[in-house]
Amino acid sequence: MKLPQPLQRGRLLRRYKRFLADILMDDGREITAVTPNTGSMKGLCVTNAPVMVSYSNSPSRKIPYTWELVEIQGKWVGINTHLPNALVAECLDKRSIPELAEFETYRREVRLQSGSRIDFGLGNDEALLEVKNVTLVENSVALFPDSITERGTKHLHELMGAVSRGVKAYMVYVVQHHLAESFSPADGIDPVYGKALRAAENRGVKLLALKAKVSEFEISLTEQIPIHL
Repeated sequence: MKLPQPLQRGRLLRRYKRFLADILMDDGREITAVTPNTGSMKGLCVTNAPVMVSYSNSPSRKIPYTWELVEIQGKWVGINTHLPNALVAECLDKRSIPELAEFETYRREVRLQSGSRIDFGLGNDEALLEVKNVTLVENSVALFPDSITERGTKHLHELMGAVSRGVKAYMVYVVQHHLAESFSPADGIDPVYGKALRAAENRGVKLLALKAKVSEFEISLTEQIPIHL
C-alpha cells in the first residue's frame, strides 16, 4: 500500500487529548496533527522522536495534517489504525495469505444480527474475519491490546458465536513494528481480553499475526510471525 506523498518529516513534541499531537517540523514550523490511533501508543510517544506526517488539502479537514509514522530504533513504525483493514484487503485481493486463499470474494463491514460489525465477510459470508492493529512491542513480542478494550473482547465473543453456528472465523493481527518476532496477548494490560483470546482459539477461531514492512513510501504485509498464547 502506497502512503500519501510526499510525507513531511518532523519531531514529536507531545501527544494529547488522545487524537492530537504537536510536532516540530524540520523546516521549523510547529504544527498540530491528527493522531489516527485510539490506543495508548505505549512505547511510541517518545518526545523528540522522528515522525512523518501527511497533508490533506480537503476543505472539510479542520486539521490538515495526519501523523503516519514514528521512528523507533532507526526504522519506521506505522501508527495509523485506519490502514490495517486496507492492508488485509490488499492481501485478500492477491490471495497472498495461504490460510485465506480459498476465499475468492469478500465484503467489508459485515453487520451481525447482534448489531455488531465485523471487518470482513469472506466468500458468501461462510467466514468472518476481524482485524486489529498492533504497535506495542516488548522484548521482541508484539502485544495486543495496548489499553483495555471491551470492544475487542466483544469481537472475540462474536467470532466464537460464529464458529458455534458453523461459520469459519479468523482473528488477524497486523503488526506495524519491525522489532516484533512473535505475538502474544497483553495480559498485563487487559487480562480479560487475553482470557477471551485463548477461549476463542480453543473454540476454533483461527489466529494469524501478519508483520508489516514499513517505509516512508509504503506499507506491506510481508510475513507471518508465531503466536504464543
